[in-house]
Amino acid sequence: MVSLPEALSILAGCLVGGYIIQAIGIASAIVLARRRHHALTQASFQHLKGPLRVLIPFVAMAAALPAVRLPGYLSGWFDHGAGVVIILAIAWLAIRLVSVAEDVILAKYTLAGAGQGDTDKAQRIHTQVRLLRRVVGVIILIIAIGAILMSFGKVRTYGASLLASAGIVGIVVGLAAQPIMTNLLAGAQIGIAQPFRVDDVVVIDGHWGRIEEISLTYVVVRIWDLRRLVLPISWFVQNPFENWTRSGADLLGYVHLEVDYRAPVEEIRNELRRILQASPRWSGAVWNLQVTGAGPSTLQVRALMSARNSQDSWDLQCEVREKLISFLRDRYPEALPRIRLEGERIDAGAGSDGGAGGETDGANEPTPDVPDATSVMSGSAIRRSTRSAYASVDVEAEAGEVQTQVLPTGGVPGKVHRKGGAGTE
Repeated sequence: MVSLPEALSILAGCLVGGYIIQAIGIASAIVLARRRHHALTQASFQHLKGPLRVLIPFVAMAAALPAVRLPGYLSGWFDHGAGVVIILAIAWLAIRLVSVAEDVILAKYTLAGAGQGDTDKAQRIHTQVRLLRRVVGVIILIIAIGAILMSFGKVRTYGASLLASAGIVGIVVGLAAQPIMTNLLAGAQIGIAQPFRVDDVVVIDGHWGRIEEISLTYVVVRIWDLRRLVLPISWFVQNPFENWTRSGADLLGYVHLEVDYRAPVEEIRNELRRILQASPRWSGAVWNLQVTGAGPSTLQVRALMSARNSQDSWDLQCEVREKLISFLRDRYPEALPRIRLEGERIDAGAGSDGGAGGETDGANEPTPDVPDATSVMSGSAIRRSTRSAYASVDVEAEAGEVQTQVLPTGGVPGKVHRKGGAGTE
């Protein structure tokens, strides 16, 4: 039987020897990784070096414990402590091995695939593998904790009594952990049904973004302005949301324009075709221009176009809107929305102070030419001034609100009739 200092020295030497062995193994892995750029080699070196640095030295120490006869109480402490560390290291290594498998699989399926089919398949694989890795990690952790607890003698002794009261404890724990269990079950459901996948484009409560991360309990959505929207995964089971890339990334975009009734629809359609043919954002699948409505003063025109993805669709809509407005402004300014006023000609003797049929000065004079009965002006506020042989009348009102009657000299000067109101002096 060796002395206590000698025994401790032997155990320490075992730890150092194990550490040296794992260091040599890691160095060999580094050399191998530099020679072979294989996904498995790189993933193994990246994930396994941490657990091996703990596992190999303590396995060496545990193997040396039977040969080193320590005092009873020290032997039990060292044996039990080494066992607990080895269990934790094995659990850590198992979780890391799952991560290695995840990296190897995902390296074969990139989200930026050559074709749309490759991208869809990659999204499904990424979603399933990431959720599976998290589920397996939780299971490994639970098993490790159970193995550590069972290594204590008192836990094994009182195991029967704990199982007897497990019903009551299970009810209490179940009520307390109901939100957690709801999210876990929802995560499993989403992993199987896959209503959305990693990198899908979704709209949630008016927020447009991409699925960035899916865990067992929450989902991270990257919004277009780089904010992150974090939602419990059960929310997606209980609430509706939009998924723009569920079966494909192609989208139809549209642009609405309000134009005057004199707008040349066929010329606008030809200009839309020229804009789309010159744009790299157009997928070339669908385009159209239709008159979808007719209002009191304008036509509603809708330009329809297809794009390969949501980002191209948004950019293409903005591009088409800007270029069509510039086209109408430069080539057909009369096609822009207008507001029309109608002026009615009043007989020279009507409404005069001399009564019905009364004579007025200049009644027999020839009537000068009356301006065009319809005047077209732009803007929300309108000022119209008519000056000739007629009295000067200025009218200012909101768009679509005024109907003016311009009275000749000798009539009732300055009288204006508004729609829905009586004449005012």
